[in-house]
Amino acid sequence: MQVDVITLFPGMFTGPLDESILKRARQSGKLVLRIHDLRDYTHDRHRTVDDRPFGGGPGMLLKPEPIFEAVEALRGENTRVILMSPAGRVFNQQVAQELAREEHLLLICPAYEGVDERVREALVDDEISIGDYVLTNGALPAMVVIDAVTRLLPGVLGDEESARQESFSSGGLEYPQYTRPAEFRGMRVPEVLLSGNHAAIARWRAEQAQRRTAERRPDLLRAATETTGSAPTDPNQTDS
Repeated sequence: MQVDVITLFPGMFTGPLDESILKRARQSGKLVLRIHDLRDYTHDRHRTVDDRPFGGGPGMLLKPEPIFEAVEALRGENTRVILMSPAGRVFNQQVAQELAREEHLLLICPAYEGVDERVREALVDDEISIGDYVLTNGALPAMVVIDAVTRLLPGVLGDEESARQESFSSGGLEYPQYTRPAEFRGMRVPEVLLSGNHAAIARWRAEQAQRRTAERRPDLLRAATETTGSAPTDPNQTDS
């Protein structure tokens, strides 16, 4: 997958996207990531990217000219142009799975009071928000999207089951997990996990995942029930 990012703050992407899974994905060529400074698409000596909004109001808006020029220079035949925006649809695992099927993502990171509306009208295929709160600019939301999507690309995690078993992949939260030692400071691992009975383990995990989701994120259960008519279950559950 190729991801291009248009931002006023390219330095923010140095570090978080150069470590761990993202680093390996880039080194292997599974992710081609390019960060573009919006000011490189201006033509005045001050490299102006913003101006006051018509009609008055606080703050500054990003001008349409440099954004149009950047998108038109970077967009290809199979590009999906996404504006990071608090007015967009809320990002979740299902949206990440949808985006992971794309060949080329072009992310626009707003700043200040946002972008000229003509950017939305003429350039953007999708708008995405990572939650109902305010951040300084669109760089951090773009990093979140890139990280979540990259994990879903074939071969990135090595073990494809890892992506399928993680929280939200099945519509709910993940079941509790344990490792050695079997007893630590008086706390024991549930006996079923030590039993070697894979069917019983699968049932226990499904029950625990549903219980945890009901306690902590009942909204996920309601959404799954409304969509499919049944609550989410563990993806590894098998019939005994």
